Amino acid sequence: MAGQLDGKVALVTGGTNGIGEAAVRGFVKEGAKVVFTGSNQSAADAICADTGAIFVAHRVQDVEGWARVEETITNTFGRLDIAFGNAGVHTGDSDIETVDVEAWKNIIDVNLTGSMLTCQAAIRLMKKNPEGPSGSIILNGSMNGILALAGDVTYSTTKGALRLLTRSVALHCAGKKLNIRCNIINPGVIETPLILGAISGAPDPAAARQLLEGLSPMGRLGKPEEVVGLVNFLASDASPFMSGSEISIDGASTAGLPGV
Repeated sequence: MAGQLDGKVALVTGGTNGIGEAAVRGFVKEGAKVVFTGSNQSAADAICADTGAIFVAHRVQDVEGWARVEETITNTFGRLDIAFGNAGVHTGDSDIETVDVEAWKNIIDVNLTGSMLTCQAAIRLMKKNPEGPSGSIILNGSMNGILALAGDVTYSTTKGALRLLTRSVALHCAGKKLNIRCNIINPGVIETPLILGAISGAPDPAAARQLLEGLSPMGRLGKPEEVVGLVNFLASDASPFMSGSEISIDGASTAGLPGV
C-alpha cells in the first residue's frame, strides 16, 4: 500500500547499510520524512542524495550525542512518529570460554544499551507530538535471540534481552496511556551486504551460501525489502493494537525441529 506512512516522521538507527539502509529507503518510499544515524559518512551522503533523508552522525551508545539527534528531529519536523532501533554489532564475539571482556562490553553497549537509549529518546519525542503522545517503536532483534549461537555468546544474549526490553517498554507506555507502541522483529539470515561479503569471502562461497540457505526450511535467504515490509506495517496505522509483540521473519527457521 503506497503512501502508508504519509505525514509521518521516522528515525532509523544504524541506517547506513543493510536492513537499516533498506528501512530508510522504504520509509521514504512510503511517504515518511526520515532522520537516520550511523558512522559511515560517505554511505550516508549517497543515501541522503537518493532519498532526501537527513543524516546525523551518531553512535547509539553515545549518551550525550542523543541530544543532537533529538534536536535535529524537533527543529526540522517538530514531531516523531516512528523509531526503528536497528543499530547492532557482533564484532569480536566468541564462545563463553574465549570471549574477550572488552568485546562483550562493547556489543552490550551497542546492541542493548543503545536500544534502550533509542527507546528513551523516542518516547521523549513522541510525548511532545502536537496532537498528544503517539508513535511506534520497532526494535530489530534476531532469530539468535530465540536460538542461541555458541560462537556468538554476546550477540545471542543481547538479542534475547531485547525481547524483554520490548515488553517492558510496551507495558510502560500502555500503563501511562501514552499511545506509544513497542514491538520487535526477529529476522533470520537476510541477504545484506555483510552476509554477501561473508559468503564471497568464504573458502567455498557456494558451500557457504548453501549452508546459510539451509538454515531456513524455505531454502533461501531473506531479502532486506521483505523485512522492511514488516517494519512498515508495524510503523503504520494498520497495526494500532499491536504492542509488546514479537514477529519472526526467518523463513520458518525457528518454527520447529527440522526434519522431524
